[in-house]
Amino acid sequence: MFALKQFIHNLIIAIGRFLAPLVPQKVPVTFVGTNSTAQLCQAIGQTGTKKLLLVTDAMLVKLGIVERVTGALGEAGVEWCVYDGVEPDPTFAQVQTGVERFKSEQCDAVLAVGGGSSMDASKAIAAVASNDKPIEKLEGMFKLRKELMPLYALPTTAGTGSEASMVAVVSDSKAKAKKFIIDPKLYPSMTALDASLMTGVPPAITAATGMDALTHAIESYVSVSATDETRRLSRAAAKMVFDHLPTAFASGEDVEARGAMALASYYAGVAFTRASVGYVHAIAHQLGAYYKTPHGLANAIVLPRVLEFSKGPAAGRLAELADAIGIEGGSITEKADRFIEAVKELAATVDIPVVLDSLQRTDITPIAKRALSEAHANYPVPRYMSQDDCESLLGSLLD
Repeated sequence: MFALKQFIHNLIIAIGRFLAPLVPQKVPVTFVGTNSTAQLCQAIGQTGTKKLLLVTDAMLVKLGIVERVTGALGEAGVEWCVYDGVEPDPTFAQVQTGVERFKSEQCDAVLAVGGGSSMDASKAIAAVASNDKPIEKLEGMFKLRKELMPLYALPTTAGTGSEASMVAVVSDSKAKAKKFIIDPKLYPSMTALDASLMTGVPPAITAATGMDALTHAIESYVSVSATDETRRLSRAAAKMVFDHLPTAFASGEDVEARGAMALASYYAGVAFTRASVGYVHAIAHQLGAYYKTPHGLANAIVLPRVLEFSKGPAAGRLAELADAIGIEGGSITEKADRFIEAVKELAATVDIPVVLDSLQRTDITPIAKRALSEAHANYPVPRYMSQDDCESLLGSLLD
């Protein structure tokens, strides 16, 4: 049975690799630098947008980040209204509230301001409003029949890479599951990587989102669907995270470090959109659905365990990543081991725990089952994982 499941998975991935070049990959118009928010807002004004729905969370309103953006929109002659009801792991209900606000205010464009949750919510709001269907009907791949209204992204954390992806993740609270909308129409039209908006991010969020970017870089690099182009971006992203995350974590006002992390997140986002991710994300998604564990934190805790599991067939790629971050000498296996140790050391430097306190032993079997169902239907992983393997990995998070 195990061999049959593995064969089916490999067949699904092979078909996906064959069809991947047929799926359009769009890189948004991207503004970079401490003046990029103003540049993005000016560009939005030049497109003829009449009224824009700014989708964000209440904390960014409180911190004054949203006011900086709306000020730039006003200077660009763009009318706006704010929906700040997004919470971590946005739900169907939050998306629907945003859709109702979009319609009642007669908006014709959407701007995400915030982290991955705001960008996921914005994409889902734009998808539902444009296609006039409930979000439940849009879950899955290529379900969007109509083009979206203009969609823009202004990330305030460096990690998710959602500003460069065609994926939106929304939580189904009743089912305790994360749902995915995957479609090329979800690519933002424009984005701005403005490090000056990220200097107030707390250290814990900086750490979790930064490790999220590293996870994207590593999983897309060892993916069997990776290309030369995606690997170049993944290598660059991994090196930038190792070089700059400790500084961004320890010295949050360091604009250079923040800017480098924003680019690393963007590069990794472009890479994983084509090459995909793996078991780290499959498991982390379930931990988020069950316990509302922040996605980046879940990734960071799970990442070293999955790398240890995948090390056999992925050793060559891990050794290449070791070269990229400056690890010298040793055999391929030794370099792979040293790279995994470097990941652990980086996580420790930014105060990532090694266990997940919220994990319940009684949940391990269903979490593993859901994670493998997600991964084996979607992700081009270097080594196939069994139910027992996954349960053992999750068990290691208990203690």
